[in-house]
Amino acid sequence: MLHSKTCIGGMVTAPHHLAAQAGAAVLREGGNAVEAMVAAAAAIAVVYPHMNGIGGDGFWVISEPGHEPVAIQACGPSAGLADRDFYAGEASIPTRGPRAALTVAGAVSGWSVALAHASRWGKALPVSRLLSDAIGHAKAGVPITRSQVQLTRDKWDQLYDQPGFVDTYAPAGLPSEGDILKQPALAATLERMAHAGLDDFYRGDLANTLSSGLQQLGSPLRAADLAAYRAQMVTPLKVQLRSGSVYNLPPPTQGVSALMIIGLFDRLGVTEADGFAHIHSLVEATKRAFILRNAHVTDPAHMSVNARDWLTEALLESEAAFIRPDLAAPWPHAAKPGDTIWMGAADAQGRVVSYIQSIFWEFGSGVVVPDTGVVWQNRGASFSLDDSVNQLLPGKLPFHTLNPSLAKLNDGRTIAYGTMGGEGQPQTQAAVFTRHVMFGQNMQQAISAPRWLLGRTWGDVSTNLKVEGRIDLQTIEALRRAGHAVEIVADYADMMGHAGAVAVHPSGMIEGATDPRADGVCAGV
Repeated sequence: MLHSKTCIGGMVTAPHHLAAQAGAAVLREGGNAVEAMVAAAAAIAVVYPHMNGIGGDGFWVISEPGHEPVAIQACGPSAGLADRDFYAGEASIPTRGPRAALTVAGAVSGWSVALAHASRWGKALPVSRLLSDAIGHAKAGVPITRSQVQLTRDKWDQLYDQPGFVDTYAPAGLPSEGDILKQPALAATLERMAHAGLDDFYRGDLANTLSSGLQQLGSPLRAADLAAYRAQMVTPLKVQLRSGSVYNLPPPTQGVSALMIIGLFDRLGVTEADGFAHIHSLVEATKRAFILRNAHVTDPAHMSVNARDWLTEALLESEAAFIRPDLAAPWPHAAKPGDTIWMGAADAQGRVVSYIQSIFWEFGSGVVVPDTGVVWQNRGASFSLDDSVNQLLPGKLPFHTLNPSLAKLNDGRTIAYGTMGGEGQPQTQAAVFTRHVMFGQNMQQAISAPRWLLGRTWGDVSTNLKVEGRIDLQTIEALRRAGHAVEIVADYADMMGHAGAVAVHPSGMIEGATDPRADGVCAGV
């Protein structure tokens, strides 16, 4: 039997063990859950660079006892110069290269806003301490993971000629597992922020270096775009379930989809985990949620509908009525790609953080800004040059697959959970939540169990229903008979995401789990 890890002093779960340990070290020194998460976020930007970085975006949900959760939207808008004229002659926005680097990186500003929010909890650790593990790993080097090796090889044709990529990530040619990756330029950038402050990324010498480097390479981003940016505190979305309340980010993220899926499932009367009814019902709920998402979700300033209305009792009951218990609805619809990392943290005072950080595709735009070691995201590639809901406009927020979840349950537990994986994020969240909360599986068992994916992720263009081979063959055949186009994929497949969860119990016990598909641990205190 698989069992989650427990402790009482605090815990961080992350898809790379060094990031989890960086956060746990901060907890041991008296830091809070937000400070632990900033330390983990900085560290994972160094040790898992194919999945995330400080040149990307981030989203937070933060809970503290006695208060409603708050959220932080740390996603940057498109550059002031990023319009259709800038991309004249292009059929679509490039997915790699300098012209793909068209949105401000919001993650570091999100760290700053989160730390400001947490400052009311008492004495704060200095930023220099929170970045110290990341700086050390960038200087000394870290062994390259299996997933970084595989993705570098898989995407080599797209990445090898991007500015700075080879010099940073493959100086001796295609890497092998266990090769040591040193990032001195990124170490210097982190040291600069440790001494000058996080704001230097947007309105200081570092900002000037970043903006001038991007401009020289051909990006539309300028110093004024960085200087104008600040992450925002926002009110999270909430769905009410029989088991409690679940929170996630509003648009431009697909957080509403994650909440809709479990909200619909809660109304379908399924009583057992991992059989046909469980998987079929979640897949059909996913279809209903994605149809609304694809039609409407974008920068909320450009939406004509309110995503909060999709989580009302009336709308969920109406949408649930479309789900047949024995028949798959027609599919596909347009898919949304993306890669990222999710991490969770909890401290001894019962504060819980759900956090996600991303550069969109693996290695983002592939562009490493000169003299900084910062690989810049390609999040703006989710914009369209046509008149669709996600059409490109200057200063517009792009659609985000990112969505960290947090639940406050009727039994007194607070649970942060999430995953990476583009289209798969809300689906994996639903699998983990329903198994653990609704059907009582151990947290680690719920994460390790075989999963499924409707649609695409990790560069795959197919839109069928992929299932890991460990799912019972009778269940697979039942899904096929119901009309699902099922493809069996490898067990513990990366495409199924790198999930994790951490929970605070009413007793003070802290529980965590991490995904065997990744390279992480739960580091407890």
